[in-house]
This record gives sequence, structure tokens and C-alpha cells, in this order.
Amino acid sequence: MEIPESEGFRTVFYEHYPMVRRKLVALVRDEAAADDLAQDVFLRLYRNPPDDPAALGAWLHRVLTRIGYDYMDKKARERRLQSKQEMLYDMEASPPSGEEVMLRKLDQEDIREWLDELPERDRQALLLRYSGYSYSEIAGELGVRPPVVGTLLHRATERLRQQAYKSLPQTD
Repeated sequence: MEIPESEGFRTVFYEHYPMVRRKLVALVRDEAAADDLAQDVFLRLYRNPPDDPAALGAWLHRVLTRIGYDYMDKKARERRLQSKQEMLYDMEASPPSGEEVMLRKLDQEDIREWLDELPERDRQALLLRYSGYSYSEIAGELGVRPPVVGTLLHRATERLRQQAYKSLPQTD
């Protein structure tokens, strides 16, 4: 097929454009992008038509599929890049101020004091849990059955909460 004449191309365009656009909308799930991609399909058809005019439908389908997948790959890369940039921005946003560092240290010291006032078993259970141990690993370390760990952790957390409540200044 040679470069199409404007009237012949116009006929092909009006006949196939709705189908090409519909398939692209279904593929990329974005109507505005599908409009742009459909224009790309017909631009390729105009510049490089298929050799066999009878295979035009298959040619259009193959080209629109390639263009649609290329578009989706590009969008996925853009999302990954944006996600990486956001992560880097969040990490570099602002280092903690001296006041924030000091407050964290004071909070940690308070928590250590409250933990020291707990019974050994409660303290161990809480430290293991917040160090990332699973219930079965905590059960093995403490020498209890795994179903008991949940109750043990709940009670230890309550005791820690009571310790914190006692040591914080009370407001009337």
C-alpha cells in the first residue's frame, strides 16, 4: 500500500477511528490518553501504511496494542520514579532539630524507667515484641505456650501504661 491519498485516508480514518479509540480506552483506561494514542496510530498509518490493504484491521490492532503497552510502561516508570523522588525528599526533608532529638532522648529515658519498674517477665515480653519477635519466638524465649503470649503482652502493656500514668504530672 502506498502513501494514502487524502480522500482514501480520510475514509479509512472515519471508518476505523471509533474502533481504535474504543480499544485504546479499554487498554489504558484514560479517555484523553486514548485520543492522543489513537492519533499516533493513524499518524503511523499515514506515514507507513501496511503493504496489504486487506490486512489493515490486523495492522491497526497490532499497532494500537504496541502503542498502548508502550504508554502504560511509560506511566509505570514515571510512577516508580516519582515514588523514589518522594522517598528521597521525605528522607532529606529536614533533619530533626536539637529540641526534637532531646525530647526523643527524654522520652526514651522515661520509657526505660517505666520498663525497669515492671516485673522481669513483662519487661522481656514487651522488649521482644517491639524488637520484632513473633509470638512463637517470644513463647520460646519466655518458656510459655504460644497462646499465652497475647494475654501476657496485653497485661504487660497495661502495667506499663499504669506506670506511665503514675509518673506523669496530673492535671486537675
